[in-house]
Amino acid sequence: MPTQYNHWIDQLKMAKDLTESSHDRQNILNNRYALQQAERHLALGGMAFDGETVFTKAQVMALYEVSDSTIEKYLVSHADELRANGYRVLKGKKLKDFKELDDGTVMNYGTKVSALGVFNFRAVLNLGMLLTESEPARLLRSRLLDIVLDVMAERAGGHTKFINQRDENYMVSALQEENYRRQFTDALDNYVEGNHWKYARFTNLIYQSIFHENAAEYKKVLRLATKANLRETLYSEVLNLIASYEAGIAHELELASQAQGRKLTQKEAESLFTGFEQHPLFKPLILDARTKMASRDLCFRDALHEKLKTYIQSVPEADFERFLGEKSRSLEEQLSDPETLAVLKRLKDR
Repeated sequence: MPTQYNHWIDQLKMAKDLTESSHDRQNILNNRYALQQAERHLALGGMAFDGETVFTKAQVMALYEVSDSTIEKYLVSHADELRANGYRVLKGKKLKDFKELDDGTVMNYGTKVSALGVFNFRAVLNLGMLLTESEPARLLRSRLLDIVLDVMAERAGGHTKFINQRDENYMVSALQEENYRRQFTDALDNYVEGNHWKYARFTNLIYQSIFHENAAEYKKVLRLATKANLRETLYSEVLNLIASYEAGIAHELELASQAQGRKLTQKEAESLFTGFEQHPLFKPLILDARTKMASRDLCFRDALHEKLKTYIQSVPEADFERFLGEKSRSLEEQLSDPETLAVLKRLKDR
Protein backbone atom coordinates (compact mmCIF):
# COMPACT_ATOMS: atom_id res chain seq x y z
CA MET A 1 0.00 0.00 0.00
CA PRO A 2 1.17 3.62 -0.54
CA THR A 3 3.31 5.18 2.20
CA GLN A 4 0.74 7.97 2.68
CA TYR A 5 -2.00 5.39 3.35
CA ASN A 6 0.19 3.55 5.87
CA HIS A 7 0.96 6.83 7.62
CA TRP A 8 -2.77 7.58 7.87
CA ILE A 9 -3.41 4.11 9.31
CA ASP A 10 -0.69 4.62 11.93
CA GLN A 11 -2.15 7.99 12.94
CA LEU A 12 -5.63 6.50 13.18
CA LYS A 13 -4.46 3.64 15.39
CA MET A 14 -2.61 6.03 17.69
CA ALA A 15 -5.74 8.17 18.03
CA LYS A 16 -7.89 5.25 19.17
CA ASP A 17 -7.33 4.20 22.76
CA LEU A 18 -9.54 1.16 23.09
CA THR A 19 -8.86 0.91 26.80
CA GLU A 20 -10.57 4.29 27.31
CA SER A 21 -13.36 4.39 24.71
CA SER A 22 -16.35 2.11 25.22
CA HIS A 23 -17.80 3.34 21.89
CA ASP A 24 -14.68 2.30 19.96
CA ARG A 25 -14.63 -1.10 21.68
CA GLN A 26 -18.29 -1.77 20.96
CA ASN A 27 -17.98 -0.63 17.35
CA ILE A 28 -15.40 -3.35 16.80
CA LEU A 29 -17.43 -5.98 18.64
CA ASN A 30 -20.59 -5.09 16.68
CA ASN A 31 -18.80 -5.54 13.35
CA ARG A 32 -19.27 -9.24 12.62
CA TYR A 33 -17.15 -9.03 9.47
CA ALA A 34 -14.18 -7.80 11.49
CA LEU A 35 -14.81 -10.47 14.14
CA GLN A 36 -14.86 -13.21 11.50
CA GLN A 37 -11.49 -12.06 10.15
CA ALA A 38 -10.09 -11.67 13.66
CA GLU A 39 -11.09 -15.19 14.68
CA ARG A 40 -9.49 -16.54 11.52
CA HIS A 41 -6.20 -14.62 11.75
CA LEU A 42 -5.57 -14.21 15.48
CA ALA A 43 -5.88 -17.95 16.20
CA LEU A 44 -6.33 -17.49 19.94
CA GLY A 45 -7.33 -21.08 20.63
CA GLY A 46 -10.25 -21.90 22.89
CA MET A 47 -12.59 -24.85 22.65
CA ALA A 48 -15.83 -25.51 20.80
CA PHE A 49 -18.87 -25.52 23.07
CA ASP A 50 -22.55 -24.80 22.58
CA GLY A 51 -22.07 -23.60 18.99
CA GLU A 52 -19.21 -21.18 19.63
CA THR A 53 -15.58 -20.98 20.73
CA VAL A 54 -15.18 -20.46 24.48
CA PHE A 55 -12.25 -19.91 26.85
CA THR A 56 -11.95 -20.66 30.54
CA LYS A 57 -10.44 -18.11 32.89
CA ALA A 58 -7.24 -20.19 33.03
CA GLN A 59 -6.93 -20.03 29.25
CA VAL A 60 -7.49 -16.27 29.25
CA MET A 61 -4.92 -15.81 32.01
CA ALA A 62 -2.37 -17.68 29.90
CA LEU A 63 -3.34 -15.80 26.74
CA TYR A 64 -2.89 -12.34 28.24
CA GLU A 65 -0.25 -13.29 30.84
CA VAL A 66 -2.23 -11.82 33.74
CA SER A 67 -3.30 -13.08 37.16
CA ASP A 68 -6.64 -14.42 38.31
CA SER A 69 -7.15 -11.29 40.43
CA THR A 70 -6.57 -9.02 37.43
CA ILE A 71 -9.30 -10.73 35.42
CA GLU A 72 -11.62 -10.66 38.42
CA LYS A 73 -11.01 -6.92 38.75
CA TYR A 74 -12.29 -6.34 35.19
CA LEU A 75 -15.20 -8.74 35.64
CA VAL A 76 -16.34 -6.43 38.43
CA SER A 77 -15.47 -3.02 36.93
CA HIS A 78 -16.88 -3.85 33.47
CA ALA A 79 -19.41 -6.50 34.38
CA ASP A 80 -22.28 -5.26 32.20
CA GLU A 81 -20.07 -4.74 29.14
CA LEU A 82 -18.39 -8.15 29.34
CA ARG A 83 -21.67 -9.97 29.94
CA ALA A 84 -23.31 -8.15 27.03
CA ASN A 85 -20.46 -9.32 24.81
CA GLY A 86 -20.48 -12.98 25.72
CA TYR A 87 -19.04 -13.65 29.17
CA ARG A 88 -21.33 -16.05 31.03
CA VAL A 89 -21.39 -18.33 34.04
CA LEU A 90 -22.16 -21.98 33.39
CA LYS A 91 -24.28 -23.84 35.92
CA GLY A 92 -26.37 -27.00 36.07
CA LYS A 93 -26.69 -28.93 32.82
CA LYS A 94 -24.57 -26.43 30.84
CA LEU A 95 -21.72 -26.90 33.28
CA LYS A 96 -22.15 -30.67 33.22
CA ASP A 97 -21.99 -30.67 29.41
CA PHE A 98 -18.90 -28.49 29.50
CA LYS A 99 -17.13 -30.76 32.01
CA GLU A 100 -17.75 -33.71 29.74
CA LEU A 101 -15.50 -32.07 27.14
CA ASP A 102 -12.66 -32.35 29.71
CA ASP A 103 -9.53 -31.61 27.73
CA GLY A 104 -7.57 -30.92 30.90
CA THR A 105 -8.46 -27.26 31.35
CA VAL A 106 -11.56 -27.78 33.50
CA MET A 107 -9.74 -29.89 36.07
CA ASN A 108 -8.01 -26.73 37.36
CA TYR A 109 -11.32 -25.78 38.97
CA GLY A 110 -11.86 -29.06 40.80
CA THR A 111 -14.56 -31.63 40.36
CA LYS A 112 -16.97 -30.04 42.85
CA VAL A 113 -17.21 -26.64 41.16
CA SER A 114 -20.88 -25.61 40.81
CA ALA A 115 -20.39 -22.55 38.59
CA LEU A 116 -17.79 -21.71 35.96
CA GLY A 117 -17.29 -18.45 34.09
CA VAL A 118 -16.38 -18.73 30.41
CA PHE A 119 -15.58 -16.17 27.72
CA ASN A 120 -16.64 -16.58 24.13
CA PHE A 121 -14.36 -15.17 21.41
CA ARG A 122 -16.12 -11.79 21.45
CA ALA A 123 -15.74 -11.48 25.23
CA VAL A 124 -12.05 -12.45 25.01
CA LEU A 125 -11.49 -9.59 22.55
CA ASN A 126 -13.52 -7.30 24.80
CA LEU A 127 -11.27 -8.13 27.75
CA GLY A 128 -8.18 -7.66 25.57
CA MET A 129 -9.37 -4.16 24.71
CA LEU A 130 -9.66 -3.35 28.42
CA LEU A 131 -6.47 -4.79 29.92
CA THR A 132 -3.86 -2.12 30.52
CA GLU A 133 -1.52 -4.45 32.43
CA SER A 134 -0.91 -6.89 29.57
CA GLU A 135 1.61 -6.61 26.74
CA PRO A 136 -0.09 -9.43 24.75
CA ALA A 137 -3.35 -7.47 25.07
CA ARG A 138 -1.66 -4.32 23.75
CA LEU A 139 -0.34 -6.23 20.74
CA LEU A 140 -3.78 -7.75 20.17
CA ARG A 141 -5.38 -4.27 20.15
CA SER A 142 -2.94 -3.09 17.51
CA ARG A 143 -3.53 -6.15 15.34
CA LEU A 144 -7.28 -5.89 15.83
CA LEU A 145 -7.31 -2.28 14.60
CA ASP A 146 -5.38 -3.37 11.50
CA ILE A 147 -7.98 -6.03 10.81
CA VAL A 148 -10.90 -3.65 11.32
CA LEU A 149 -9.43 -1.04 8.97
CA ASP A 150 -8.64 -3.65 6.30
CA VAL A 151 -12.16 -5.10 6.50
CA MET A 152 -13.72 -1.64 6.33
CA ALA A 153 -11.70 -0.66 3.28
CA GLU A 154 -12.28 -3.97 1.51
CA ARG A 155 -16.03 -4.17 2.07
CA ALA A 156 -16.61 -0.49 1.36
CA GLY A 157 -14.76 -0.77 -1.93
CA GLY A 158 -11.95 1.58 -0.94
CA HIS A 159 -12.35 4.88 0.86
CA THR A 160 -15.28 5.21 3.24
CA LYS A 161 -16.06 8.85 2.43
CA PHE A 162 -19.15 7.79 0.48
CA ILE A 163 -20.07 4.78 2.58
CA ASN A 164 -23.50 6.38 3.07
CA GLN A 165 -24.25 5.67 -0.59
CA ARG A 166 -24.00 1.91 -0.01
CA ASP A 167 -27.29 2.06 1.87
CA GLU A 168 -30.11 0.74 -0.33
CA ASN A 169 -32.27 3.68 0.84
CA TYR A 170 -29.77 6.34 -0.20
CA MET A 171 -30.79 6.87 -3.82
CA VAL A 172 -34.50 7.23 -3.03
CA SER A 173 -33.77 9.68 -0.20
CA ALA A 174 -31.37 11.70 -2.34
CA LEU A 175 -33.84 12.01 -5.21
CA GLN A 176 -36.72 12.95 -2.92
CA GLU A 177 -34.58 15.57 -1.18
CA GLU A 178 -33.63 17.04 -4.57
CA ASN A 179 -37.32 17.47 -5.41
CA TYR A 180 -38.06 19.18 -2.10
CA ARG A 181 -34.99 21.39 -2.49
CA ARG A 182 -36.48 22.80 -5.70
CA GLN A 183 -39.63 23.68 -3.76
CA PHE A 184 -37.46 25.38 -1.13
CA THR A 185 -35.40 27.44 -3.60
CA ASP A 186 -38.55 28.37 -5.54
CA ALA A 187 -40.10 29.62 -2.29
CA LEU A 188 -37.01 31.71 -1.56
CA ASP A 189 -37.29 33.19 -5.08
CA ASN A 190 -41.00 33.90 -4.83
CA TYR A 191 -41.48 34.95 -1.22
CA VAL A 192 -38.19 36.32 0.18
CA GLU A 193 -36.31 39.47 -0.78
CA GLY A 194 -32.62 39.42 -1.57
CA ASN A 195 -29.98 38.23 -4.00
CA HIS A 196 -28.75 34.72 -4.75
CA TRP A 197 -26.70 34.66 -1.51
CA LYS A 198 -29.92 33.94 0.38
CA TYR A 199 -29.87 30.30 -0.87
CA ALA A 200 -26.59 29.55 0.92
CA ARG A 201 -27.68 31.54 3.97
CA PHE A 202 -30.94 29.67 4.50
CA THR A 203 -29.45 26.31 3.54
CA ASN A 204 -26.85 26.81 6.27
CA LEU A 205 -29.64 27.60 8.72
CA ILE A 206 -31.09 24.15 7.99
CA TYR A 207 -27.72 22.47 8.49
CA GLN A 208 -27.05 24.34 11.72
CA SER A 209 -30.49 23.47 13.02
CA ILE A 210 -30.04 19.76 12.36
CA PHE A 211 -26.34 19.12 13.02
CA HIS A 212 -24.94 22.40 14.42
CA GLU A 213 -22.55 22.91 11.49
CA ASN A 214 -22.68 25.09 8.40
CA ALA A 215 -21.54 23.76 5.04
CA ALA A 216 -17.94 24.90 5.45
CA GLU A 217 -17.62 23.36 8.92
CA TYR A 218 -19.12 20.06 7.76
CA LYS A 219 -16.73 19.85 4.80
CA LYS A 220 -13.79 20.46 7.11
CA VAL A 221 -14.84 17.65 9.46
CA LEU A 222 -15.18 15.19 6.55
CA ARG A 223 -12.11 16.57 4.78
CA LEU A 224 -14.11 17.40 1.64
CA ALA A 225 -12.95 19.71 -1.14
CA THR A 226 -14.42 23.22 -1.03
CA LYS A 227 -16.55 22.64 -4.13
CA ALA A 228 -17.68 19.14 -3.14
CA ASN A 229 -21.41 18.45 -2.81
CA LEU A 230 -21.74 17.62 0.88
CA ARG A 231 -25.19 16.09 0.38
CA GLU A 232 -23.55 13.22 -1.48
CA THR A 233 -22.01 12.20 1.86
CA LEU A 234 -25.17 12.44 4.00
CA TYR A 235 -27.02 9.42 5.36
CA SER A 236 -30.54 8.75 4.12
CA GLU A 237 -32.12 9.66 7.49
CA VAL A 238 -30.41 13.06 7.43
CA LEU A 239 -31.46 13.66 3.82
CA ASN A 240 -35.05 12.80 4.75
CA LEU A 241 -35.00 15.30 7.61
CA ILE A 242 -33.51 18.02 5.41
CA ALA A 243 -36.27 17.34 2.87
CA SER A 244 -38.89 17.73 5.61
CA TYR A 245 -37.37 21.06 6.63
CA GLU A 246 -37.28 22.26 3.02
CA ALA A 247 -40.89 21.30 2.32
CA GLY A 248 -42.15 22.74 5.61
CA ILE A 249 -40.25 26.01 5.35
CA ALA A 250 -41.35 26.49 1.74
CA HIS A 251 -44.96 26.17 2.88
CA GLU A 252 -44.50 28.58 5.80
CA LEU A 253 -42.77 31.18 3.60
CA GLU A 254 -45.64 31.08 1.15
CA LEU A 255 -48.27 31.52 3.87
CA ALA A 256 -46.40 34.38 5.56
CA SER A 257 -45.78 36.19 2.29
CA GLN A 258 -49.43 35.91 1.27
CA ALA A 259 -50.54 37.20 4.67
CA GLN A 260 -48.27 40.24 4.30
CA GLY A 261 -49.19 40.78 0.67
CA ARG A 262 -45.50 41.16 -0.23
CA LYS A 263 -42.17 39.38 -0.17
CA LEU A 264 -40.65 38.83 3.26
CA THR A 265 -37.43 40.49 4.29
CA GLN A 266 -34.59 38.10 5.04
CA LYS A 267 -34.85 39.05 8.70
CA GLU A 268 -38.56 38.15 8.71
CA ALA A 269 -37.85 34.87 6.94
CA GLU A 270 -35.10 34.03 9.41
CA SER A 271 -37.43 34.75 12.32
CA LEU A 272 -40.02 32.44 10.78
CA PHE A 273 -37.37 29.75 10.40
CA THR A 274 -36.36 30.04 14.08
CA GLY A 275 -39.94 29.40 15.14
CA PHE A 276 -40.30 26.53 12.68
CA GLU A 277 -37.33 24.56 14.02
CA GLN A 278 -38.77 24.62 17.55
CA HIS A 279 -41.77 22.54 16.49
CA PRO A 280 -42.07 19.41 18.74
CA LEU A 281 -42.51 17.29 15.61
CA PHE A 282 -38.83 17.64 14.79
CA LYS A 283 -37.31 16.94 18.20
CA PRO A 284 -37.15 13.11 17.96
CA LEU A 285 -36.13 13.31 14.29
CA ILE A 286 -33.31 15.75 15.02
CA LEU A 287 -32.10 13.60 17.93
CA ASP A 288 -32.04 10.54 15.67
CA ALA A 289 -30.23 12.37 12.85
CA ARG A 290 -27.58 13.83 15.17
CA THR A 291 -26.97 10.48 16.85
CA LYS A 292 -26.63 8.61 13.55
CA MET A 293 -24.39 11.24 11.97
CA ALA A 294 -22.08 11.62 14.97
CA SER A 295 -21.82 7.87 15.66
CA ARG A 296 -21.52 6.59 12.09
CA ASP A 297 -19.05 9.23 10.97
CA LEU A 298 -16.75 8.53 13.91
CA CYS A 299 -16.95 4.77 13.33
CA PHE A 300 -16.87 4.52 9.54
CA ARG A 301 -15.05 7.72 8.54
CA ASP A 302 -12.98 8.52 11.64
CA ALA A 303 -14.61 11.97 11.48
CA LEU A 304 -15.42 13.63 14.80
CA HIS A 305 -18.18 16.24 14.84
CA GLU A 306 -17.07 18.23 17.89
CA LYS A 307 -20.45 19.95 18.20
CA LEU A 308 -22.21 16.57 18.26
CA LYS A 309 -19.89 14.77 20.70
CA THR A 310 -22.64 14.32 23.27
CA TYR A 311 -24.70 12.35 20.73
CA ILE A 312 -22.05 9.69 20.01
CA GLN A 313 -23.11 6.10 20.66
CA SER A 314 -21.77 2.75 19.54
CA VAL A 315 -22.94 1.79 16.05
CA PRO A 316 -25.45 -1.08 16.18
CA GLU A 317 -24.82 -4.38 14.41
CA ALA A 318 -27.61 -3.59 11.93
CA ASP A 319 -25.64 -0.61 10.62
CA PHE A 320 -22.64 -2.76 9.81
CA GLU A 321 -24.96 -4.98 7.80
CA ARG A 322 -26.48 -1.92 6.16
CA PHE A 323 -23.20 -0.39 4.99
CA LEU A 324 -20.84 -3.39 4.79
CA GLY A 325 -23.17 -6.38 4.42
CA GLU A 326 -24.30 -8.48 1.49
CA LYS A 327 -27.16 -6.12 0.60
CA SER A 328 -24.96 -3.03 0.56
CA ARG A 329 -23.82 -2.02 -2.92
CA SER A 330 -21.84 0.82 -4.42
CA LEU A 331 -23.77 3.57 -6.17
CA GLU A 332 -22.59 2.28 -9.53
CA GLU A 333 -23.95 -1.19 -8.77
CA GLN A 334 -27.30 0.25 -7.67
CA LEU A 335 -27.62 2.34 -10.81
CA SER A 336 -27.02 -0.72 -12.97
CA ASP A 337 -29.96 -2.53 -11.35
CA PRO A 338 -33.12 -2.28 -13.54
CA GLU A 339 -35.45 -2.51 -10.52
CA THR A 340 -33.69 0.37 -8.77
CA LEU A 341 -33.79 2.47 -11.93
CA ALA A 342 -37.53 1.83 -12.29
CA VAL A 343 -38.17 3.04 -8.72
CA LEU A 344 -36.08 6.16 -9.30
CA LYS A 345 -37.88 6.92 -12.56
CA ARG A 346 -41.27 6.71 -10.82
CA LEU A 347 -40.07 9.12 -8.12
CA LYS A 348 -38.68 11.55 -10.66
CA ASP A 349 -41.89 11.54 -12.70
CA ARG A 350 -44.06 12.50 -9.73
